[in-house]
Amino acid sequence: MAEAFPDRAAILMAQEEKLRALMGKILPSNKFYSAKFKKTEGEGDFKNLETFCRHAPFTTKPELEQDQRSHPPYGSNLTWALDKYTRYHQTSGTSGRAPLRWLDTPESWNWMVENWEQVHRAAGVTNADRAFFAFSFGPFIGFWLAFEAAERLGCLCFSGGGLSTVARLHSIFENAATLLCCTPSYAIRMGEVAESSRMELPRRSKVRLIIVAGEPGGSIPATRQRIEQLWPGARVFDHHGMTEIGPVTYQCPAKPSLLHVLESGFIAEILKADTTEPVPCGTAGELVLTNLGRTGSPLLRYRTGDLVKAAIAPVCACGRSELALEGGILGRVDDMVVIRGVNVYPTAVEEIVRGCGDVAEYQVHVSHAGALAEMRIEVEPSPTCRDISALLARLENSFEACMALRVPLQAVPAGTLPRFEMKAKRWTKD
Repeated sequence: MAEAFPDRAAILMAQEEKLRALMGKILPSNKFYSAKFKKTEGEGDFKNLETFCRHAPFTTKPELEQDQRSHPPYGSNLTWALDKYTRYHQTSGTSGRAPLRWLDTPESWNWMVENWEQVHRAAGVTNADRAFFAFSFGPFIGFWLAFEAAERLGCLCFSGGGLSTVARLHSIFENAATLLCCTPSYAIRMGEVAESSRMELPRRSKVRLIIVAGEPGGSIPATRQRIEQLWPGARVFDHHGMTEIGPVTYQCPAKPSLLHVLESGFIAEILKADTTEPVPCGTAGELVLTNLGRTGSPLLRYRTGDLVKAAIAPVCACGRSELALEGGILGRVDDMVVIRGVNVYPTAVEEIVRGCGDVAEYQVHVSHAGALAEMRIEVEPSPTCRDISALLARLENSFEACMALRVPLQAVPAGTLPRFEMKAKRWTKD
């Protein structure tokens, strides 16, 4: 069940209590963290959050990857014996990296499902909803947790694994689904397929709520607007999490541009990238997380690589005191590219492209062949675009106005660019 926190002091008190309990369980038996903390001042004797956030060592993804290579196949970050674990998932293995393998005990899995129940409740999901999950149900953790959480709330749940986009749309219509869970890119793809196939989505769809995750998009105004245009009557609700850390945030019920951290389950820090220094509210930094309930495979002070910015107001318009992230996930520390002296993030490019309208899909090509990095963009106009030249002119003007960059743009024929069910991969290096 969700914890009601009247103020920040109550949140911090609860976090300290859970942190002490977590450390008491993992340090005696978790080989990965017992080795890390033996090298640390005090050997993990952290009595409060201030000491923990000052002296506890960070955990990084390369470190976890190396640990799994050294201790195959699951690494040494396991608190219990292997026969206590019942769930296996893995990361998507993007950027050419091997996927991280992640195991969970029933207790840890239950903790994550309870977090997803909080996400559903914040979105307004009830037992009257019929929930359709448009993803593969493969080893990527995706919406597995969301599915079980919706079951617990009493929703009638439909798995979309193994179905084509057209088949998924027919199932949504025939079963009168009211809740759709998928990535932002796939919500757009499904809407465009329905439109091009003349499936009369506005008349046939009963979907009132679309919960999106897996990539930035739900907190990007232009992307949110595009999804809601394609799915008339539906409201977009954003969430983010990671296979290795669990479900982390949910969209503010009062302000769509904010994501609240589930601080009943996480200690969140926002630090300057590659440093130990916290950033002030209103300044972008890297999100560092400690999960407090995934005892079987915990992560302490995990450098997520996500760029976020804490909202300045101590209490949100929705009345919550939980940490609020302005604009959701702003980008990735390693995704930023410098184009002719300008810092460019994929989320900013998406806002410009989607904001211009008439774009079915796009792909960004970054070249480091010369002394300075260059960026060019292929654009696939939507079937309703009447003037491709005018579209390219709008995009060119928007990039100049927003980024002070002249970006080469090329229109490509319909169906040229790839479509995505899970995480979109729109950026390539030439």
